Order: sequence, then C-alpha cells, then structure tokens
Amino acid sequence: MRAMVLHDQDEPLAAEDVAVPEPAANQVRVRISACGVCRTDLHVLDGDLAHPKPDVIPGHEIVGTVDAVGANVAGFDQGQRVGIPWLGWTCGECVYCRAGQENLCENAGFTGYTLDGGYAQYAVADARYVFAIPESQQSDAEMAPLLCAGLIGYRSLRKAGDGKRLGLYGFGAAAHIIAQVATWQGRTIHAFVRPGDAGAKRFAKDLGAATAQDSDQPAPEPLDAAIIFAPVGELVPAALRAVRPGGTVVCAGIHMSDIPSFPYEILWREREVVSVANLTRRDGEEFLQIAPKVPVTTQVETFPLDQANEALRRLREGELHGAAVLVMEMPTEEPNRI
Repeated sequence: MRAMVLHDQDEPLAAEDVAVPEPAANQVRVRISACGVCRTDLHVLDGDLAHPKPDVIPGHEIVGTVDAVGANVAGFDQGQRVGIPWLGWTCGECVYCRAGQENLCENAGFTGYTLDGGYAQYAVADARYVFAIPESQQSDAEMAPLLCAGLIGYRSLRKAGDGKRLGLYGFGAAAHIIAQVATWQGRTIHAFVRPGDAGAKRFAKDLGAATAQDSDQPAPEPLDAAIIFAPVGELVPAALRAVRPGGTVVCAGIHMSDIPSFPYEILWREREVVSVANLTRRDGEEFLQIAPKVPVTTQVETFPLDQANEALRRLREGELHGAAVLVMEMPTEEPNRI
C-alpha cells in the first residue's frame, strides 16, 4: 500500500510502498478514503511532540470502511463507514481509566504518533476507538475533520460551560466546526483571528460569528468563556482580559508556545484557565450524533496522498481557511499484498 512515512522529525514525509497491516486481536482494519491534516500532525513532524513511533505513519482524522476484523471483535460489518480518532488505545487499568478519565490514561496510544495513522491506504485500530459514522450527506473528505478538529472542539466547548457569549481565538479547522455547533446551541460567537487576516474574518462571519476581529483587539462585550485554538501562548492573557469574572479560558491545543507573565488582576475574581487533553469515547459518540442535527458542514481543500507535505506546508503557513484533507487513490491489488 502507499503511505507517507515520518523517518526523522523536521524532515519531509517520505512517500513509500509498505505492507498492508493485518488486524490483530481486538483490532479493525479500515480501508481509508480520507484523512484530515491536523495541526497536531505538525507538532509531531516539527518535534514539539517528542519520541514518535519510529517510522510512524501520521494522521488521525481517518474516515473509511471496515475491511477486516481481528479476533474478539464484534459490532462491525464489512464495508461499514467508520472513523478513527487521535486517542487510539488505553490500558483500562490505570487510575484515570478506572475513574472514567480515559483521555488521561498513563499508558495511552495515539493514532499517527505512537501508533501508525491515516496518511496511508489502510490502517488498523483498536476496535474500542473506532467510531461508527452516522449516515449523512457529507462526503468522507468532509467528514474527516470531525474526527479531531470536531471532537477536540466539542470537548473544549463542553469545558467552556453553558455561557452564551463565547470567544474563539484562531479560526481554522476546529473553530469553523465548533462555531456552527455553538450557534446551533443559541450562543453568540465572537471570533478573534491573526491580525490582518481579512479572509479569516469573512470566513467566521459567514459561519455565524456576530463579530470577527484581530486577536490583539479587546472583545466587543464581556465573554462568558473563550476557547483558544491557536497554539499561541500570548493569547491566554488576551482571553483572560476578555472574559467576565467567573469566566473560563479553555486552551484547546496539545501544544502551545510559552504563556507570558500577566497581572494577577486579570485572573482574579474566579476566572479559570483550563486545558483539554485528547478525547473520550463519550465525546466521540455524542458529537457524531449531534453533528448531523446541526448540521455541521466543513470547508475542506483536498490533496492527493502524495501531496501531504504541501498540505502540511499550507497549514503551517496559515494559507488554509477550513481544513486540508488527504484523499486516497485505492489500490487494485488484494489487501494482503504490498
């Protein structure tokens, strides 16, 4: 099968022919049709997330169909449309797993980082972390960003609480999905984008934001909560200044540049700063049921698998409005052959 392989961090991915993986016990093999390109992939490639699996295949916003199942797997049918997210395996035994906080599992495996992911024509995954995708009018490419940008965005939205006035800092793949969910819930959205990015402002307004402005400008009204999707530490003090007393600032990224010092007065009066780590199966199940009710639509730009490095470059340079998605040209050979 064709795959894009990371041999060394800070180096481009290599397009290679590798063996099609066989599903082990408790695993499902998925014939991949689309895989979203996520900012977390950049953190893996750039070394912000250290010690990836050697020669790992990145990608964790995977949509495809069930191709084969291993022993002890039930509940999946051949050809069933499914998705594979970032959290790919948990031990079920550590203190966090036993407490229902599997997203904090001490021994977790992560798709496209410590486990091979979706920049390929096939992938295997723990059946516990393979989600059935409800029927919808959206293509597989349009569904792919829901598997991380949507899921992490949804967990961030839950962490933000029930307040009606919500700020979104950074308006890319995750924000453009969650803005739709939050508007559907009856919230007022204020978008904050990279200074001077007129296209992102238009994009946010088109998706229902009440206002869209540069991130270095004050909020038009006190916010009940703010979610920071951009990996920029200096946005934390800006968001704290924007939220009301008792408000919450949610840091949604897996990596962020250093947060600068700030005066205690902007944290005082019970403002909170919280982070989001990974996802749970509950997040996935809930969000994938909500998305078609909104209905969530995604703006995607597709790239052939071999152009993964170009898609990553454009994401890094901020040249995308919405999400990049890799689409696969499927092989004609039998899946148990290279």
